Amino acid sequence: MEYTIKKYEPADFTQWNDLIAKSKNGTFLFHRDFMEYHSDRFEDLSLLVFEGHKLIAVFPANRVGDEVYSHQGLTYGGLILQGSIGVEKVESIFGSIEDWFKAQRISLLYIKQVISIYHKEPANEMDYLLFKKGASLYRRDMNLAIDHSQPSAISKSKMKNFRKHASAGFEIRQENDFSGFWDEVLIPRLDERHGVKPVHTKEEIQLLHSRFPDNILQYNIYHDGVLLAGITLFHFGKVVKSQYGATTDSGEKMRAFDYLFIYLIQKYRDEVNYFDMGTVNEQQGKVFNRGLLKQKEELGCRVYSHDYYSLKL
Repeated sequence: MEYTIKKYEPADFTQWNDLIAKSKNGTFLFHRDFMEYHSDRFEDLSLLVFEGHKLIAVFPANRVGDEVYSHQGLTYGGLILQGSIGVEKVESIFGSIEDWFKAQRISLLYIKQVISIYHKEPANEMDYLLFKKGASLYRRDMNLAIDHSQPSAISKSKMKNFRKHASAGFEIRQENDFSGFWDEVLIPRLDERHGVKPVHTKEEIQLLHSRFPDNILQYNIYHDGVLLAGITLFHFGKVVKSQYGATTDSGEKMRAFDYLFIYLIQKYRDEVNYFDMGTVNEQQGKVFNRGLLKQKEELGCRVYSHDYYSLKL
């Protein structure tokens, strides 16, 4: 089967987004309104794959010299497929993408797969095909998530503290203004503990929220009007992910952060299939943060692998 490969251009905005909405493994992170908030940082080399005149797949990507990444500005990437495409067709599509990149003198391709919990229907064909092509698994992160089809696995001690603090006078608010959490909690905490800044600036997360008001949500917890902790959720339909979470020293002493997490886990239990708390890995996956792992396991999370491949072309 012959496929037509085309580099993304602004004129492709609508059909790209339509494919993402209908795909079996795409999320709103691949919507062009999300991808392009940081377009000045990356040389976009995203591809569209056509069968005749029909768009059947896209490949979100950026270029660095003679290497291509899928996509450095996103949590995951890879080949995003229309539903009901089988293995042999996926192999043919990816082969056409490889040929296109080779013609552009690309020598190395990096792919970070979409984590399986985000698939709208099973979409694991590329795991096998990358193995078959001799791709190297150069990184594997432990992604921690709660499967809501299983009984709650929150530790007894955390549930005891949650019930104990239910009468503490906490107030939980869903807010559209992210500045309080960013300025008073998140930025100071990350700087103090890790010497880093959030991936998204306050202005960027506010912009993204304005574009995706149903997908990017902010929950803060207060006591006597004082902000103690907050969690920024990305809502993907069948999955919610805690994209950011932080607490003040006072919030830590009052266990407000755990209280907010358990509140949200219970709130979304009947609405989504998974509650994702992200990775616990550092140093390109070679090391994991034991304290963070313990915290997430005690909140009921279990491990789902996030795989990164490199493929010589």
